[in-house]
Amino acid sequence: MLRTDWSRRLAALAAAVAVLAIALLIRAVADGPLEQHSGTALYASLIYAGVFVLRPRTAPLVAGAAAIAFCWLVELSQLTGVPAYLSERSLLARLALGVAYDPLDMLWYPVGVLPLVALHLALRRGRA
Repeated sequence: MLRTDWSRRLAALAAAVAVLAIALLIRAVADGPLEQHSGTALYASLIYAGVFVLRPRTAPLVAGAAAIAFCWLVELSQLTGVPAYLSERSLLARLALGVAYDPLDMLWYPVGVLPLVALHLALRRGRA
């Protein structure tokens, strides 16, 4: 079981690195809405993968709900001004927390997570 957990963690970490690479590639070649919205969706995808790095046995639906809830919480926290304050002082905070609330982002987070949940469930069914 321990070996399975580590292999799942490594797979999730590899997926997170792939998502990050895709996000950076889009950022390098695109501008405007594509960069903005794909970045938001891919941020949520990264959080989904991160759930499995931390808890590799999490069910896909639970991980999806947790990732979306986390993203929404971060987005809503931007209404407080704390993320903007931290983002002025740290690039890492800016990347992780954002700066300003955008209600459209609330719609893009599920776009980044729900296809992964569906794929994950399909892969599980294929193995069963």
